[in-house]
Amino acid sequence: MSAFRWAGIALSVALAAGVAAADEFERVTPVRHAATQKECGECHMAFQPALLPAESWSRIMTGLSDHFGEDASLPEALASEIRDYLVANAGRGDPTVLRISDQSWWQREHRFSPSVWRQKEVGSKANCDACHRHAGQGLYDDD
Repeated sequence: MSAFRWAGIALSVALAAGVAAADEFERVTPVRHAATQKECGECHMAFQPALLPAESWSRIMTGLSDHFGEDASLPEALASEIRDYLVANAGRGDPTVLRISDQSWWQREHRFSPSVWRQKEVGSKANCDACHRHAGQGLYDDD
């Protein structure tokens, strides 16, 4: 095979990898676990497991008595079932970070003025549906 053809193949692979990396968090598998959807969805959108690494999900589920300032305690069996689902379907990211909005990939995609987060219809960085109409289905590329 000629060097020119190898270079073309290498360029194609590199471009495809770049697109895959850019889209990694734009389309994620929706929450398909009924207990996770019900329990997490009572207070906020049930975030897809791929948005955080396993270590982060494990720490969140271990600390439900102080879940970002709220008591979200669950019976241990239910918490364990949800933890198992989240960890088994987790994505990549910084395992020391608990908030999705503190992950570096999220920060890169959301470089907005602080006033955006204070808008009544947005309310907080956790309100994905304010800008991403299909966030609950794991689709974040519609903004």
